[in-house]
Amino acid sequence: MLTQAAKRAKIKSLVIDLFADLDTVSYAEDFYQVPAFTVDCLAPVVDDFIKRYAIEYMVYGSGFEYYPDSLSYLSRRLAILGNTPETFAKVQDKQVFFAALDQLSISYPVVCFTEPVPDRHWLVKPLSGQGGVGIGYYTEQTFPQSGVYWQEYQPGCASSVLFLANGKRAHVVGFNTQWTTALNEAQAFIFSGIMNDAELSDTQRHLITIGLQKLVSFFGLKGLNSLDIISSGDKLFVLEINPRPSASMQLYDSDLLVAHIKASQSEYCDFSVNQHGFTGYQVVYAPHDVLIPEDFVWPDDCMDLPKFGVTCRTGQPICSIIAHQQQAHSIREVLMTKQLNLLKGLTSYGISSER
Repeated sequence: MLTQAAKRAKIKSLVIDLFADLDTVSYAEDFYQVPAFTVDCLAPVVDDFIKRYAIEYMVYGSGFEYYPDSLSYLSRRLAILGNTPETFAKVQDKQVFFAALDQLSISYPVVCFTEPVPDRHWLVKPLSGQGGVGIGYYTEQTFPQSGVYWQEYQPGCASSVLFLANGKRAHVVGFNTQWTTALNEAQAFIFSGIMNDAELSDTQRHLITIGLQKLVSFFGLKGLNSLDIISSGDKLFVLEINPRPSASMQLYDSDLLVAHIKASQSEYCDFSVNQHGFTGYQVVYAPHDVLIPEDFVWPDDCMDLPKFGVTCRTGQPICSIIAHQQQAHSIREVLMTKQLNLLKGLTSYGISSER
């Protein structure tokens, strides 16, 4: 995602990634795959990049939710274009975040940081996570866990807001609808897809924008961020901020990486988006173990492509798909058709096997 955006902006990128998908590698000037974003894994790679390319700046994406100390290390080696490690940590600290929402009079579903009595519909969530990983329903039979908190399940429509921030002001890029998939009971809300349209009234959009201004000023947010919300009738409930560029930036044709860089350097972040029709993005998860053959021809609009010869295990992402339509209501149907055709194509190669 970020590497493709850099290519579009004619910026040469040096990439450190966990997955080494084919398109990311093809867009990068140079590339390292690491097993984890720990300091031990990152340090020799960063040293090599600095030595060979004399780089000074970096942009980070997802994955540091689990390794906040690594961001602190990186900030000592390079100038971060985006939120500082301190800002990132504050937003990720759930007690700090929800206390801030209270202080700013912003609504959110009830949360609890000690195991609650199962007298209502509770979700159990990891204190550090991304993409809905580890979120499940809480019951009396739920095994006691550490590193989690509980939040009341709030029915409604899941939306997100992609926005730019310069530390003081917020500028909305777009309002989006997102959806999840259940891989199993413990992974009941895994991020599945998103589209750049949302059933939010003008009043709701105005209220969200006001809330964003408060949050940007409170936390000093910079660059591209996204805010996850639930709308239920006229009511709005904030879930979390993703303090980094998110998957939704792929829904917009505008040069958002350059805007992210400028906003991160405290420049005025007024930004116009030229949206023609609607775009949707969806992750395709393996319904069972899937081996990718050497001669497989990927359909158009597939991205985040795995290496040939690898096995995508049950529940792991195979790739992502994207669709453009003139009517918003047809996006999800088109994405699902593309997904079914892709899985059918993989099966027809005789390369999928249930285990």
